[in-house]
Amino acid sequence: MPTTPGKQRLVGIDAARGLALIGMVSIHILPAWNPETFEPTAQWTVFAGRSAALFALLAGVSLAFSSGGRTPHTGRAMTATRLGILVRAGLIAALGLAINPLIPGTTSEEVPAVNILVYYGAFFLLTIPFLRLSAKALFAWAAVFAIASPVLMQAARAALPTAVELNPGFADLAAAPGATLVHLLLTGTYPALPYLAYLLSGLAIGRLDLAGLQVQAQLLLLGIVLAVVAWLAYWVLILQAGGYDQLLSHSPALTEDMIDDIITWGPDPVLPTTTWWWLTIAGPHTNTPLALAVGLGSGAAVLGAFLLLARRWGSWLLPLSAMGSMTLTLYSAHLLALSTEVHYDQPYLWFFIQVVVAACFATAWHRALGQGPLERVVARSAGLTRGLVLTGHRTP
Repeated sequence: MPTTPGKQRLVGIDAARGLALIGMVSIHILPAWNPETFEPTAQWTVFAGRSAALFALLAGVSLAFSSGGRTPHTGRAMTATRLGILVRAGLIAALGLAINPLIPGTTSEEVPAVNILVYYGAFFLLTIPFLRLSAKALFAWAAVFAIASPVLMQAARAALPTAVELNPGFADLAAAPGATLVHLLLTGTYPALPYLAYLLSGLAIGRLDLAGLQVQAQLLLLGIVLAVVAWLAYWVLILQAGGYDQLLSHSPALTEDMIDDIITWGPDPVLPTTTWWWLTIAGPHTNTPLALAVGLGSGAAVLGAFLLLARRWGSWLLPLSAMGSMTLTLYSAHLLALSTEVHYDQPYLWFFIQVVVAACFATAWHRALGQGPLERVVARSAGLTRGLVLTGHRTP
């Protein structure tokens, strides 16, 4: 029996999310550079920063579906939806805060992974006021956050409180709530304010007819165009128009190698503020306007590609889409596996083991029970909240 357009749409979205998960796992486990040439490896070049961007974009798409799809909820239904998302955000953030103390290391060189789950809670909270907007308005707001947030990050850096741990836990939140909040919003690896560019774009995309061939093709083509144009803008501004020289002359504490490292590997831990030219680079986790545009374009292109593939080969995407349907469970298990520190000696073997085990588990669970275990808990809690709001306002 052929799959319906709605089913194809969900398979394509889940498969894209599954790829994002594999990308995150590869960044956490596999080497980032070739030990002989010190050049970035292929997996770092492909996935660094872009996997997280794809995760955030797809989170926005999921929020669109849960808030009415192409026709946003209104009135009491929207109130119930917002409270459900509030519960979802709290549970995911709490899970992240509980896992973080188990992740070894304190510096960026020692920490194998920066947990995105706590940031996810902030993402969901910040999108609540935007749920009723149209796709056009959401794209406009995404552009505002993509430009204004990096400027705010640079302008306010000197006045911001000292950073907390890379992976803050409940103890850090209790001891330094202000610094932890700033970390999640502006100075962390996945700062929520600039990442709203991804969330709101995903929310806008989710308001479109994603089952339509034209929309799917447009996501693929326009996504490629946006990513390429943004990268070319970086190439012209930094490498052709004197931007690199400006970085060097205004950053006397940094050598050429140190500047190259920031462009290639990302800031450690935050982007320098010596010149506004830093906002024209496009490296991973730099969260500049051009970096956000590259991540958004590549994420939209991947989503469009998987939606197109699912039209004919949806069944072949099952292992990937099953993984994508329970990324909260699999990502949490991945972080707990990293805490054992057994992956350092044989990274390629442990990457293979984790991906294969995740694919087999997800496929079997998805076929037998549907939603993943943690996804089921979060969905039921959010659904219970929505139900209480809706039934509590009904007239007997």
